[in-house]
Amino acid sequence: MPRIGAHVASDDPLTHARACDAEAVQFFLGDPQGWKGPVIEEKTREIKDSGIDVYVHAPYVINVATVNNRIRIPSRKLLSAHLAAAAELGAKGLIVHGGHVTAGDDPQKGFDNWRKVFERLEEHEVPVLIENTAGGDNAMARRLDRIARLWEALDGFDVGFCLDTCHAHAAGEELADVVDRIRAITGRIDLIHCNDSRDAAGSGADRHANLGAGLIDTDLILDVCRSADAPIIVETPAAGQAEDIALLRKRL
Repeated sequence: MPRIGAHVASDDPLTHARACDAEAVQFFLGDPQGWKGPVIEEKTREIKDSGIDVYVHAPYVINVATVNNRIRIPSRKLLSAHLAAAAELGAKGLIVHGGHVTAGDDPQKGFDNWRKVFERLEEHEVPVLIENTAGGDNAMARRLDRIARLWEALDGFDVGFCLDTCHAHAAGEELADVVDRIRAITGRIDLIHCNDSRDAAGSGADRHANLGAGLIDTDLILDVCRSADAPIIVETPAAGQAEDIALLRKRL
């Protein structure tokens, strides 16, 4: 049985974890839509030696793929800062979205910019886990064909992968065999973001729902989790997270 947990607020992750019987937690270390560096509060540090696994999610604003220097350079710095902060907490991984280029830009420039991140990144203790995203025609990690090109660009580097079930559904990817298809590209799946979706397949909409409350067949989500055999984080509405975790433990 993989370790199962939830995305929680960073103010007191240990208390939040116990409230939903989580064996793992994921949280932000600041405003997910802001450029300020990570901050580790005193209560946040209590999670480190608790026996609960920690994952840190990088801010959404990070976009290391873009050709815009005013976004790409601060993104690299913010990514490095979050890797250092995640290491202070003994985190198992830092999750970061694949980013995007703008319309008219050659996508290859985005893949090349990702490679430059790892070429210039100082030695780090915490694995970088790139997450598939839900929408965007110019995204680096929405569809599997783009993920394949990204991994080709990152050949030779130790890069992890986080599979989000809602994002894959929203991107129009078939969930029935998505684990095998991703593993054929990346060779690994390090973490599952186990989420139902409020929207239809292929919608491009990133709106999570509690398990059984959305438009993805729960059995299909469970099959993805079984096949991946990786730690699981539910990023579902907080009021139903304890029930989501209990369902996963009962049926996996």
